[in-house]
This record gives sequence, structure tokens and C-alpha cells, in this order.
Amino acid sequence: MNFNQDVRVSAAPVEYIAGTIGYLQASIEKPYNYMYDPPAGVERENCRYEYKSVFVRNGRHIKRELSVDRQGFEFLSAPTAVKDFRDDEDVINVYYNEVRELALAVTGASSAYVFDHLVRKREEGRPALTFGRHGDGSNPAAVGRVHNDYSEASGMRRLNLVLGANARFAGARFAVLNIWRSIAGPVMDTPLGVCDARSVKARDLVAAEIRYQTRSGEIYLSTFNPEHRWHYFPLMKRDEALIFKQFDSLSDVARYTLHSAFDLPQIPPDAPLRESIEARCLVVYD
Repeated sequence: MNFNQDVRVSAAPVEYIAGTIGYLQASIEKPYNYMYDPPAGVERENCRYEYKSVFVRNGRHIKRELSVDRQGFEFLSAPTAVKDFRDDEDVINVYYNEVRELALAVTGASSAYVFDHLVRKREEGRPALTFGRHGDGSNPAAVGRVHNDYSEASGMRRLNLVLGANARFAGARFAVLNIWRSIAGPVMDTPLGVCDARSVKARDLVAAEIRYQTRSGEIYLSTFNPEHRWHYFPLMKRDEALIFKQFDSLSDVARYTLHSAFDLPQIPPDAPLRESIEARCLVVYD
């Protein structure tokens, strides 16, 4: 499969737009959020968010400068043979192999393991963006709060969850990537924004518990920092992929990539609802 950075679009969007993105408000409690209806008398979440207007740069203008180890993300032309991304069998049998190839090509790692995927669709009426799930945790939608899918603790646990007690990889560098793409034509309403990892400070990151019905996980939320440098890739198409780092066991490269969906300032009234797929892949280096 051929991957390249020579991605062209029919329009030439401006270099910067203003986007509204949800940051965590500082608190003394560890944040938690239920991804389903919580028990009676328990709040769905114990934290509050503040919505900030930030400048978001058109990443297409600098795509040749991007690196998952420097900014934390890359953007490539990546054609796919998948016919229907809502067909789990097609995704697992066809797309997982494509994701592995893409992850290895971007990172130079020696092994890649796809362990999860999720299809999302923006809701009718485009309500306020939240954590992207409703009620019983089904119907994944766009996530409009600044976050990274793994923390230091949960990132380290992911290796054993994916590979088990595989002694061959003991002590090896590994990383977790998210490969994100549109599955229903150009994204015209709610793109994904990614934050340059070099602009994020350790003090911005807050470990938060995400509670599911059968398990709990830990992610990073972020408080606001005016130094954050946000990017997006306008009119993303089905044959393009945004690859961003979610965790890296190496400390002197980009380790986390904060990201958030946001509504474009001017959405065409007939714009189709954004549909996307994200696949998570663990890579191991020699």
C-alpha cells in the first residue's frame, strides 16, 4: 500500500480559523465520568468544563513538516479497500491489515497490533459536544472535550493487555497510535483538532477515570493553556488518514497528543453529518 503526504483538496481553506474547545476546569478531586447512566444518586461526572475559543491552524499547509515523534501527529493519503466501515467483519479482515501497514510505515517500528476500533457519527441537530456517548454508552458520537486516550499508568498497562506476558518484548519501546479517518465523504461540520505535543506542559494534564459498565479506564484531560497550538485538516476525505500518538514509553519524543472535535464556525445548512472511524494500534520497536 502506498502512503504519501501529497494530499490535495478542491478548496483552499484559510490558514487559521477560530474553534471552540472544551477544557477541564481545575479541581482538587480526581475527575471521573460515567459512560453510561450512573447509579441512582451519583453524578454522571464530578468535573466541570470551560469552553475556550482557540485559533486552529490548517495542518494541510505544513503536512510535510509533521512527525508523530515531534508534533505527535501526521497526515497522509491512505487509500483503503474497505467497502463498508460499518461492517465489523470487513473492518477486521481488511482494515486492520491496512492500519498495521500504515502504523509501521509512519513509526518505523518492527511490529504492530491493532486492538480496537470505533465508528462515530455526529448527532442529528449537532447538540453540544461532550464525551461522545449517551445513555447506556452506545451510539458513539463526536467527542468535544480536550483529552488523550491514555495516561502514564494506563498506557503502560496497555502493553500487557494487548500482548499478555510476552517476555520477548520486555523493556522494548512501544507506542499506541490512533488512526482516524472520515468514512462518509469530506468532513464539513465537525473535524478533529489535534494539539502540537511540544506546546503541552506536564502540568496541563490531569488523570481522569472513565467508568464503563464492566471496567474503568484512565485518560488525561487538560486544563487550558494559551500556548497550546491546535491544528485540523479541513475537508478530510475517505482516502486520507490522520495518525496521532496516544502514548509512548520513550520519554524524549512526543508521548501524548491532546485532541478534541469542534464545530466549524460556519457549517453549511446541508452539510452531511460527520462519520468517522478510529483504530487503535500498538507498535513495538526493536
